[in-house]
Amino acid sequence: MDDATIGGASDGELLARHVDGDPDAFSEIVRRHRDRLWAVALRTLGDREEAADAVQDALVSAYRAAHTFRGQSAVTTWLHRITVNACLDRARKAASRRTSPVDDTERLEQLLEPHESAAAPAERGDLHRELLQALRTLPPEQRAALVLVDMQGYPVAEAAKVLDVPTGTVKSRCARGRARLLPLLSHLHPSGRGSSPSAMGRNRTQGTSVPPTAGPNDTDAVKGGGGRA
Repeated sequence: MDDATIGGASDGELLARHVDGDPDAFSEIVRRHRDRLWAVALRTLGDREEAADAVQDALVSAYRAAHTFRGQSAVTTWLHRITVNACLDRARKAASRRTSPVDDTERLEQLLEPHESAAAPAERGDLHRELLQALRTLPPEQRAALVLVDMQGYPVAEAAKVLDVPTGTVKSRCARGRARLLPLLSHLHPSGRGSSPSAMGRNRTQGTSVPPTAGPNDTDAVKGGGGRA
């Protein structure tokens, strides 16, 4: 398939061509969606290595399970669902084996966008660090809902499809998550009167460096290119 043909194909067409044996179709799907998959994984897990592994796991799963896709949702929703599930699995495993505190300061510093960590006012960098640190205190399911709705800008209905839960569950998880975050973050609002975590999430610059395009068997490429966020 030439570049023009690939570029003009829909996600669903590409997935069907992948199932039929086209060697380039799945790589194009990855190229189109890797940025948002990486951003969701990184913000949900708060760790570059864990996020890279989760994205890799998700891509391998999607590659192998493409024949099961029935078109009942958009391909991007299907990919995000697989990625979020991979993140939640890793978050639960990490919580169960955590025996000592980790150094969040250095880790969170690595998660800041390069242009923000270098040029933004110090107080903005502090807000981002504290926001991400506070986000890590939430249960994985609440964290995933807030990342999708408040940080990635998904409508609640679309987030519900990604998480495979009712819209009411997404709203409930977001509400509980915001309630838990607000006492930790209200002091960061410029007015001093507090601000909703959702507003801070939506005001964040969403540009995120991502791993380079990699095939489903190219684990090192994804890990090595984890990039910055």
